[in-house]
Amino acid sequence: MSDTDALRAWLTLLRTPGLGLAALRERLAATGDIEIVLAELRRVPASLGDAAGAWLKRPDEARLAADLAWLAMPGHRLLCCTDADFPPLLGHIPQPPAALFVAGDSSLLLHPQVAIVGARGATAGGLAHARRFATALAQGGFVITSGMADGVDGAAHAAALATHAPTIAVVGTGPDRVYPRKHQALAQAIAARGAVVSEFPPGTAPRADHFPRRNRLIAGLSLGTLVIEAGLKSGSLITARLAGEQGREVFALPGSVDNPLARGCHRLIREGVRLVEEPAELIEALAPAARALGMALAARLADGPVPKTPVPGTPATPPADPAHGRLREALGHDPATLDELSTRTGLAPAALSSMLLMLELEGQVESLPGNRYQCVP
Repeated sequence: MSDTDALRAWLTLLRTPGLGLAALRERLAATGDIEIVLAELRRVPASLGDAAGAWLKRPDEARLAADLAWLAMPGHRLLCCTDADFPPLLGHIPQPPAALFVAGDSSLLLHPQVAIVGARGATAGGLAHARRFATALAQGGFVITSGMADGVDGAAHAAALATHAPTIAVVGTGPDRVYPRKHQALAQAIAARGAVVSEFPPGTAPRADHFPRRNRLIAGLSLGTLVIEAGLKSGSLITARLAGEQGREVFALPGSVDNPLARGCHRLIREGVRLVEEPAELIEALAPAARALGMALAARLADGPVPKTPVPGTPATPPADPAHGRLREALGHDPATLDELSTRTGLAPAALSSMLLMLELEGQVESLPGNRYQCVP
């Protein structure tokens, strides 16, 4: 079968009513082939209900054609759980996605990420904090991940882009829809220099129940989640809870007792979430998880022994890694970009990003504007 046949099978199943993520991934694990899964379900469509049976018997060809047309556009991709570069951290979350629609650079999903979330109606101070943390973390080698909502999310994305660093937006709509509409230009910039990610097919409109599902992906892709301003009923608290349940680090920025948008952060702190005041605190706290992720990806993407990707938060005490030796040999005192280092070492940029972050924390490497690196004299 052709790649187009496999892609069409994926799209057909992703749009099948009543076919849950767990059922699809379970069938894929048993067969290893999406077209076999589709063929099996078409033989017994009634097992999924009338709506699924009707769709599998006669899918909407116009809708599938529109999906294929969107995926045929430059920079668009359906990243499937069976792909070698599917984000391994998502395998550790409840209800992991079967596939992700990506507009932009899908390899960024393998980079060490920090989620920055917070109130849509953030105060001027909250927006300033979002920009300050996003700028410092992006300059420190982390990819900023958020939900492209108004307020803190948008400020964090924009700050990362302003430092000429990539950023990832996980959205609760189809990848071709922008919500809120005021973020049209921001969405285009993120897709051009980062990635817009969704588990919902093109054309999907915003719905209230989509955003908690989006939040689990924001938390699941990230090594840690920072909450900046959140009311007691904020969706950001859902992201923080999901991150904690997934074994990820959660951080909260305290605020004034007179600010109602600080109450959610204060409740998180009372419940044991780590209070932070400076970006350096996050970088230090996430260093072990970044090291573990980088070493696992280096082995995986360099065709070496493939260790099981550790759950973030597990301290890494591995033996000397040959990949780190290759990177040190490739680094010189003249600045080199991530792409140049990838060419010199043969290592994927995602793995290099984590390793460079660790070398920078150890004082061996200096990061420079323009995503360049050099050895510290």
